[in-house]
Amino acid sequence: MVGCGCDDNVKFDGMTAAYKRILWVVIAINGIMFLVEMTAGMIAGSQALKADALDFLGDTATYTITLMVLGMPLVWRARAALVKGASLGLMGIWVLGSTIYYALVLDVPQAEVMGSIGLLALTANMVSVLLLLRHRDGDANVRSVWLCSRNDAIGNLAVIFAASGVWATSSAWPDLIVAGVMASLFLWSSAQIVSQALSELRLSQIDQQVADFR
Repeated sequence: MVGCGCDDNVKFDGMTAAYKRILWVVIAINGIMFLVEMTAGMIAGSQALKADALDFLGDTATYTITLMVLGMPLVWRARAALVKGASLGLMGIWVLGSTIYYALVLDVPQAEVMGSIGLLALTANMVSVLLLLRHRDGDANVRSVWLCSRNDAIGNLAVIFAASGVWATSSAWPDLIVAGVMASLFLWSSAQIVSQALSELRLSQIDQQVADFR
C-alpha cells in the first residue's frame, strides 16, 4: 500500500553519517523555534501559534528518538515510530480540545505578532524540509521525521493565513479554525505513522519466525 509506505521493500533506515548530521541540525532548529513560537503565542493570545509551537516540540522529540534508535533492529525502530505516532495523536487531541475551549472565549489574538512569527517559523521549517527531502520515503522511523517536518511547513503557512484573517476580520475565528485544521493534520499524520509502524512490526515478527524455523 503505497499511501502509507506499507510495502515489503527494504527502506532507508537512516544509518548514514550525513543523515545523522541533518538530524542534529533540525533538532536545534525545532528546539529553538518551539521556545520562540510558544512565547509569541502566549503574548499574542494565538491558539494557532501555540499549536504550531507544539508541532516544533513534537518534532524535537521525534528527531531525538529517531537518533537514539538508528541502527537498532527493525522491531525497535518500529516500536519507536509507534510511540512517536501515538504521541502525535495525543498532541492533536490536546490542540483540538483547547481550540474548542478557546472558541468559547474568543479573545482576538494579535495579528501582527502571529504574522511575523509565522514567517520566521516558515523560514526555519523550509530549511528542515529541504534538508530532509531526500529521505522522505524511509522506514517508519525515518518517515515520521519527514511527516513532522512537512506538518510544520504547512502549519506555518496556515498561521500566516490565520493572521491575515484575524487582521481582516478583527475576530479570533480564523485563528481557531486554523488551529483546528492543524489538530486534524496531527491526527492524520499519527495514523500514517502508526499504520506503517504496525506493518513493520508484523514484518519483523515474520522475519523472526523464519529465523527460528531455520
